[in-house]
Amino acid sequence: MKGHKNLTIVIKLGTSSIVDENSHEPILSILGLIVETAVQLRKDGNRVVIVSSGAVGMGMRRMDVEKKPKDLPSIQALAAVGQCKLINLWDNLFSQLRQPVAQILLTRNDIADRTQYLNAQNTFSALLNRGIIPIVNENDTIAVAEIKFGDNDTLSAITAGMVQADYLFLMTDVDCLYTKNPRTHPDAEAIEVVEDVSSIVADVSSSGSSLGTGGMSTKLVAARLATSAGVTTVITRSSKPGNVIDIVRHVQTLKSVASEPPSRPATPLGDDCRPSPMSSLNSEPCHNIPLHTRFLPDPHPIRDRRFWLLHGLAPHGAIYIDEGAQHALLNKAGLLPVGIIDVEGNFAQQEAVRIVVGRSHLPVPPNPSNLSTQSAHDHIGVEELAGNLEVGRALVNYSATEIRRIKGLRSSEIQGMLGYADSEYVALRENISMLKKETVKAAS
Repeated sequence: MKGHKNLTIVIKLGTSSIVDENSHEPILSILGLIVETAVQLRKDGNRVVIVSSGAVGMGMRRMDVEKKPKDLPSIQALAAVGQCKLINLWDNLFSQLRQPVAQILLTRNDIADRTQYLNAQNTFSALLNRGIIPIVNENDTIAVAEIKFGDNDTLSAITAGMVQADYLFLMTDVDCLYTKNPRTHPDAEAIEVVEDVSSIVADVSSSGSSLGTGGMSTKLVAARLATSAGVTTVITRSSKPGNVIDIVRHVQTLKSVASEPPSRPATPLGDDCRPSPMSSLNSEPCHNIPLHTRFLPDPHPIRDRRFWLLHGLAPHGAIYIDEGAQHALLNKAGLLPVGIIDVEGNFAQQEAVRIVVGRSHLPVPPNPSNLSTQSAHDHIGVEELAGNLEVGRALVNYSATEIRRIKGLRSSEIQGMLGYADSEYVALRENISMLKKETVKAAS
């Protein structure tokens, strides 16, 4: 493809793509093809990040453990053993093609602080600028429920947003999304292009392997998060890694054709091309397009500080505001106490909270223990709390206890109520990120 733009591509591999579910042996056939594909993408001038699960599975093989344990310390111990084997395997495979790699292990705590988030972002940038492929995984050895991303689908979406990727590939054991489960419904239809993740009707009955933590539903959560950051997100089969190159080339061709003057005819599509893991993005376009589901990126993406506020932080509670305060926030104002009508949770200064329009009826637990629910709630983009609408996130200047005392008051009255006034705002405008109008929908 002539005039090919250098791209940043994140490839996420689940445990079932890396480790055999029964024997726990690494699936070298898939891993070898992934390595060839990543190296070819690098040769074409692209930047590549791999988000790799598999530490626990590799640890089980190393320690001859047949079933995944249920207690957290045992899982973390296996992850500690397996992560060494996993990164060593990746390094050995990439070394055969003289491609350097780096290991990056993250928890939510690592990006909860803005400075640490920027440090991680700068590390990614430095590695990618040097032609190094970062291998990213959640730091399962120290992660507990409160600081986990929940699954590597979510981690890959946050990583894609952090590096401002062009593409996120969620590799799985099916070709794409279907309207029904194709294993039990022969009339199931493939879903090829999705413009709005929230409106999709698909079969998400897949819950992941016995070794992994994700499933198809978590991939939809990740797709919504990534597309909101302007990242084209693709679900495709992990056993055919060469699909990545073919799909990217196809999408880039579509973009090129769309940007050409109308008088210039588009290149006709045929069926004479076969996927190859070593094909190049700069070669002639492949016309036999692999089956996949492509989620279109938001034309007005959320990036940088707004992305970090919405998706990098775990909310510790909720502030309920009236419609007047909502209108002020939409017009770029800060959050004043006079517009606050209720508070939920127990949070401290400079912790993240949800901003909700309406009055509280149900408690918002500060430390949810359900990881899949935590992940979905944090990253789908809108919460429906007791019939109310979440409209944004904020870092607060006052604790929950303090806000309960000053809610509904004018800023000039804060001093008299608390005996001090750290700020006239409960949250400064720079520490508020509002959700887009199209993502906010009424609770049923």
